[in-house]
Amino acid sequence: MSDIAPGWYKDPADPATQRWWDGEGWIGKALPADVTPPDGPPPPEPEPEPAPPVPGADGTPPARDGGPQGWPVSQTPPAAFQGPPPGWQGAPPPGWQGGPPPPGWQGGPPPGYPPHPYGPHYGPPGWVPPAMPHGMPLAGYGARLLARVIDLGVLLVLVLIANSWFLVQYVEEFQIYLPAVNEYVAAVERGETATMPTASDRFALLQLAMLLVTAMVWFAYEVPQIAANGQTLGKRLVGIKTVSLSQGTAPGFLRAFRRWNLYGVATLFWSCCGIGLLWQILDGLSPLFDRHLQRGWHDKVADTVVVQLPRNAPVPAQPGTDTTGGDR
Repeated sequence: MSDIAPGWYKDPADPATQRWWDGEGWIGKALPADVTPPDGPPPPEPEPEPAPPVPGADGTPPARDGGPQGWPVSQTPPAAFQGPPPGWQGAPPPGWQGGPPPPGWQGGPPPGYPPHPYGPHYGPPGWVPPAMPHGMPLAGYGARLLARVIDLGVLLVLVLIANSWFLVQYVEEFQIYLPAVNEYVAAVERGETATMPTASDRFALLQLAMLLVTAMVWFAYEVPQIAANGQTLGKRLVGIKTVSLSQGTAPGFLRAFRRWNLYGVATLFWSCCGIGLLWQILDGLSPLFDRHLQRGWHDKVADTVVVQLPRNAPVPAQPGTDTTGGDR
């Protein structure tokens, strides 16, 4: 109990006001210092009326203090209930539709939070979630390379069969040309001036014919299979598939042709200092430089993407296959 008698005194915290001292502490509202205070202590302040209860989103009764379902009792939710209160470290309230997850959140999206476009996982800062075109994971480069090696093995057998006659004629022509080449090399080694022998026109025509047959066999092997179901033999064995990026169906003939054309026609230029072969190698490596969809140049031209099929699962039928190669 203080020795100061109860009464109206200037408030030490704000000398411009006066408050009632009851002997133990300040009570009541402050009055201006130049206003005549009432006799005796100030009247007690009326208690505020409780806020009307707000029913839950599903029509269930609210918590005892009027907050949403699941909100801790005796804790008032923030205005308009746009997110958890400052410093909130627990699970967000049900139905939360606010911004990003609160600090320290380690799980998936909070209840009611809009789903992540690529799945329920959150990565570290700067992490880009993997693309899932039409809900299917992208095929890895190793699987694509293995499928291509299998297809090239099959193509080698088919090309040798288709080019068998041209190959015999080419070897015979080369045996005629070879002695002239050997004589030229020997003359150069002796330090003599020599002229490089030129091959006959028939030799060049046979070479061009074999390259043309190789391109035709490659076209006949790959384009119809990709157009029908997006899989060559190699892709089927590895479990990957080429699909239209915009529709998720088999590419159709025009897309399959555009896809093959970018690197298949380069076969005709193998004899031009290896330019055609170099182009095909660069095109084969191009998926490594597309970090998002891992598409090669041929995929970008045809608007296709290569995806990984579920393991040990049959290839689903493709309803509404796009046979025109155009967008619907």
